[in-house]
Amino acid sequence: MATPPLLILWHSRTGASEALSAAAAERAGPKALRLRCEDTRAEHLLGARGYLFCCPENLASMSGAMKEMFDRLYYSLLGAIEGRAYATIIAAGSDGSGAERQIDRIATGWRLRRVAPGMIVNVAAQTPEEITAPKTVPACSIEDAALLGAALAEGLGSGVF
Repeated sequence: MATPPLLILWHSRTGASEALSAAAAERAGPKALRLRCEDTRAEHLLGARGYLFCCPENLASMSGAMKEMFDRLYYSLLGAIEGRAYATIIAAGSDGSGAERQIDRIATGWRLRRVAPGMIVNVAAQTPEEITAPKTVPACSIEDAALLGAALAEGLGSGVF
């Protein structure tokens, strides 16, 4: 079976990125395939026309599992996915810009095109207990993620991106 136009790659430890990526995938419908970054292979990225990277920011960086996916696949895809669309959703305790910057640098190396502003969802987790606790994402952020997924899927499906 062919990969749908939009590939949603996600990692989550406390549920926020999982919920955000699920909302994006649900609204995108059959035009999207949602995969945990640990399960992603080069052929998934080769088969899609655009990507939504969704992960938490941990210690001012993208999550280790998302970084490992990029490390594992980067060179095998170098020169093979240039010009494809991408967007990001970052779940953060306070900032999120460090993880977004890291993904943008990798996307620049792959020569991807950012087609939507970065979405950073601040869950305001500051204490060790709050940081490691399961997260409940505000409904407005879930809706924003759903709208982003739908817009990316429609743009890819219609050839806008």
